[in-house]
Amino acid sequence: MAAIYLIRHGQASFGSTDYDQLSDKGCEQASLLGNYWRKRVQPSKFYCGDLLRHGQTLSHFAKGLEINTTPMVIHSGFNEFDHVDILQKFNGEWHHFAEKNAKLQQFDEPNKVLHKEFYQALTRWMSGNHDLEYKESWPQFKSRCIRALQNIIEQELATKRVITDNTNPVKQPKDILVFTSGGTISTIMQHILKLSDEQTLAINQQTRNTSVTKLLFSENMLSVDYFNNYSHLEIMGDEWITFR
Repeated sequence: MAAIYLIRHGQASFGSTDYDQLSDKGCEQASLLGNYWRKRVQPSKFYCGDLLRHGQTLSHFAKGLEINTTPMVIHSGFNEFDHVDILQKFNGEWHHFAEKNAKLQQFDEPNKVLHKEFYQALTRWMSGNHDLEYKESWPQFKSRCIRALQNIIEQELATKRVITDNTNPVKQPKDILVFTSGGTISTIMQHILKLSDEQTLAINQQTRNTSVTKLLFSENMLSVDYFNNYSHLEIMGDEWITFR
């Protein structure tokens, strides 16, 4: 049985004009995870979405793990949904990002207001009533994420079959790490656990930065071993545990 670890990126800059960039804390979170991983068997393969925050998380993870090279495979199937497009279709004011953000800062708790509006925007996107309006609809996003996971599993199982057919000793499966985003992880969880859209949205809201979700798979089985593990942050203190 082999394991796939889905790793959410470090803290980015939600609400800013350039979200696809790790904050200083996000870089350190990834490094802390790499340091935490030193006690484990070194991963055999790394997959990474092609967003900047995915690559930066992998890079800082590698520094914490103290490895010089990472055999990385870029896979855009693990990219996050387009949150800017989703916000703009919900509220046209988001076409003027800086002005809308300035309005939010007038509230006593601007982040709370932003998160509420984002939740409402996601609910509209997932409703199925406006699919043609979006660059990528909710059903299209789900299909993309599931295909990406299936691609990895099929490749790994095919490699194992070749080794077995050649009558060579079968190598023990090693850890496969995938650096991705919270929406992608939540959607994969929905697929495996057969969750409703409402449940999927709920767990997406709970996914912490650099949290780890472990999947187990074989020829006839795919299951979740654990979800949203952020022990490497808990031991450092609550201030390191972030959602966005």
